[in-house]
Amino acid sequence: MATTAVAQEAVFALRHKIAKIEGRLAEHLGGGEEDSAVSEAIKLRRHGLVVPEYGFLATGVERFDATLGGGLPRAALTEIHGPATRDAGAAAGFVMALVSSALGAEATPLLWIGTSEIFREAGLPYAPGMQSLYEIDPARLMVAQAPKLMDALWIAEEAARLKGLSAVLLEIRGNPARLDLTATRRLHRRARDAGRPVFLLRQAARPEPTAAPVRLVVSSAPAGLRRTFEGPLARSIGPPGFTVAVSKNRTAPPTQFTLEWNPYDRSFQERQAENPVPVVPVSQHRARVATKTGTLLAFWSEEPTTGHKPPGEEFSAHRRLG
Repeated sequence: MATTAVAQEAVFALRHKIAKIEGRLAEHLGGGEEDSAVSEAIKLRRHGLVVPEYGFLATGVERFDATLGGGLPRAALTEIHGPATRDAGAAAGFVMALVSSALGAEATPLLWIGTSEIFREAGLPYAPGMQSLYEIDPARLMVAQAPKLMDALWIAEEAARLKGLSAVLLEIRGNPARLDLTATRRLHRRARDAGRPVFLLRQAARPEPTAAPVRLVVSSAPAGLRRTFEGPLARSIGPPGFTVAVSKNRTAPPTQFTLEWNPYDRSFQERQAENPVPVVPVSQHRARVATKTGTLLAFWSEEPTTGHKPPGEEFSAHRRLG
């Protein structure tokens, strides 16, 4: 028994030497038959401890997943930023789309944690919208409303270690001092040990050092045209769009994408530019022709405008996710 243990340690040390010479991680080297007893989830060894690796949450958008090195880490803390308070619905809708497309119809509950201030400002999750847009059963959703931020952080840390949840979503506002690097390290470590994703949804916050390996900045994108078998349908409104900027990532530089969510297929797709800038410039000896900018959406009226200011918008008691 002792001889086998010594042999395994020798093989492990040899792999590290080979990896150092080749410039690769020793954990990515192929194992022999002696590793067959190790679980397929075991991939990494850090500080002498074996750490589970649970793969990625792939969106299905090839360029986006490739930028993230395969997708969002499944067992990790991921930051989703809304640049302003008005982007809270878009950021939350993007997280719900990730949960719907990546985790599927898991029977385990989803926990949404926030403070009273957050839910007063952005509204509570709208259960019928989650069912129709993301096919998330409202019976799976649990909402924890905490009076103070320290209470919300305590709930998130305790929930992150539970394997009975499909995902944990912690929503905060701004840059509170209590949410420092140490607090995010605890969340990330517990998510990694439990093998479940923890999403840190931040409203109107500036980027700061955290333990999250990925940070995405999400805002709403103008809807495109609805596509049919015969092409784009004029004067129509397409699926919800998200402007997603990869602000922090270990595998690629910052990049921006425009993603659309298909609620029928429960999948993302990348929107390509429909009106690219012409390569050949306009001739100097020819009169300039004003180009049409933007895209007309919805169904407009042919009646002349009266010049009056439109009435103010009405806000629902529940947020619109997406």
